Amino acid sequence: MIVNRDERRGRATSFGLVADAYERARPEYPREAIRWLTGDEPVDVVDVGAGTGKLTRGLVALGHRVTAIEPLPEMLAHLRTAVPSATALAGAAENLPVPDASADVVVCAQAFHWFDRTAALEEFARVLCPAGRIGLVWNTRDDREPWAAELSRAIGNESVESGDAAEPIAASGLFGPVENATFSFVQLLDREQLLDLVRSRSYCAVLAPAELEQVLEQVSALYDARAGSDGIGLPYVTECFRAVRR
Repeated sequence: MIVNRDERRGRATSFGLVADAYERARPEYPREAIRWLTGDEPVDVVDVGAGTGKLTRGLVALGHRVTAIEPLPEMLAHLRTAVPSATALAGAAENLPVPDASADVVVCAQAFHWFDRTAALEEFARVLCPAGRIGLVWNTRDDREPWAAELSRAIGNESVESGDAAEPIAASGLFGPVENATFSFVQLLDREQLLDLVRSRSYCAVLAPAELEQVLEQVSALYDARAGSDGIGLPYVTECFRAVRR
């Protein structure tokens, strides 16, 4: 997932162009994964880079008091509609609009690799209470399933490397040892949801219209070949990382 700074900036801001598709097609996160990241008791959680609220709604469902931070107005509009009980604020990971030592947990779903990691981790530590916790999470397609591997060949692979989470956390010196856990689930999609899922990917959102149309045609053909009467199941592995503030 590591990309150079200019590419990272361009691909991160591209999500504003595909916010509707993102909301319609991106999966949420397994409840057991959220519990692993945040604990069993309701606490004050800051959800950084919250997007349209895919993780936020799971946090709220578990009773947490959530402040969700999102820089892109198109994503923020969906977030406020989807999770009205959360406090949704415009802001960046590197300059959180949150007071010092005000959060028990800071989480980030599907977004940490877009940040300036050094600055973001310093901000996470600033807003955490003593012995507070950070939690990073990604949903990645499980390419052990043959059709998921075919999809990845069509639209680009996705994975979480040690440099995306564990290494920068350790290098910051701000947190204790990094723990890792994985969870699995399957998302059931119809044709339009699958195509929206493709449109919502950063590496597709920046394609020229003709190039994107070629990719969508390829994915449509894959759907026709693999889907059943009730749609198609896309398997995911949810990769989770957590560490306690020193």
